[in-house]
Amino acid sequence: MRAAVTEGVGAVAVLERAEPPQPGPGEVLLTPEAVGICGSDYHFFLGELSAQAGGSQFPRVLGHEVGARIAALGQDCREELAVGQLVALWPLIACGQCYPCSVARENTCDNFKLIGIHLDGGLQQQLVCSQQQVFGIKSDSAAVAAMVEPLSVAVQAVRRARVQAGEHVVVMGAGPIGQCICLVAREYGARVLVIDTQANRLPFSAEMGADTLVWSSADAVIAQARRWAGPAGPPVVFDATGAATAVAAMVEMVSSAGRAVQVGMSNQQVSLRLGLLTEKELDLLGVSCCDSDGFAEAVRIAERRADVLTRMISHEFPLERFPEALRFAIEHPTEVMKVVIL
Repeated sequence: MRAAVTEGVGAVAVLERAEPPQPGPGEVLLTPEAVGICGSDYHFFLGELSAQAGGSQFPRVLGHEVGARIAALGQDCREELAVGQLVALWPLIACGQCYPCSVARENTCDNFKLIGIHLDGGLQQQLVCSQQQVFGIKSDSAAVAAMVEPLSVAVQAVRRARVQAGEHVVVMGAGPIGQCICLVAREYGARVLVIDTQANRLPFSAEMGADTLVWSSADAVIAQARRWAGPAGPPVVFDATGAATAVAAMVEMVSSAGRAVQVGMSNQQVSLRLGLLTEKELDLLGVSCCDSDGFAEAVRIAERRADVLTRMISHEFPLERFPEALRFAIEHPTEVMKVVIL
């Protein structure tokens, strides 16, 4: 079978590999039909993943945003799973023994493995995984199923922030994760302001009912966001950029007793005046992958809002052109929203 293999830093090729064995008890054999390319794939390819994230382990078949068909079922699989069924892949595998797992926070497992990062992922013609990783989705589109995984990160972010209907929510960054946070926050009934340096990304947020603002400077954006939300400022602010300037602005603009929620990944260092945390008594929250309940909720939202997720896909490539697709996505950030391999 064909597989896109990242062989080392900056090196990727589509190669012939042995087919996987037939699924064992509790396992499923999948035929991936759509795989999204994620920012973490960029970091993996460039050798930039932190040790805490597992680092870049070569060779590896990337692909953790996966929509697939079930090709075969092992014994003792769930009754609702069927050959030919379209599923979304929940890529997180937790150890079940560490402290986070013991307090029902499996998504922050100290020994987690992510399919497509620590284990071979969906950029191959067949893949065997546990039945626990697959969630049936009522859709005709494998690309929509692939979008469930980034949507699930947004579900985790919005749930962790305890977003309530009617609250003013600011989202820093209008890339795929920022747009997904906007979508989920709107589903929860929040008023949303999306901020980005690229004006061409903001009309998509506006179509979801968000207000929008082009980043000019940190001081200007903080002032405008606080005017938008009212004198106290926005009670919830998400950063989906990982940019130090945006993170600092998030902490500055959020209201007292508010929730500042870090979603964007980076290795940047952020300088903050510590008094902001104590004077405002802020909840400063980090967001990782979602748990299984959050993934199931993401599936339900994807089924309702498939039209939005479909329009988020800006470019499509076949598996044989994955090396070109990955480099294109990295080198053209202003043109790309979401690249999907079909």
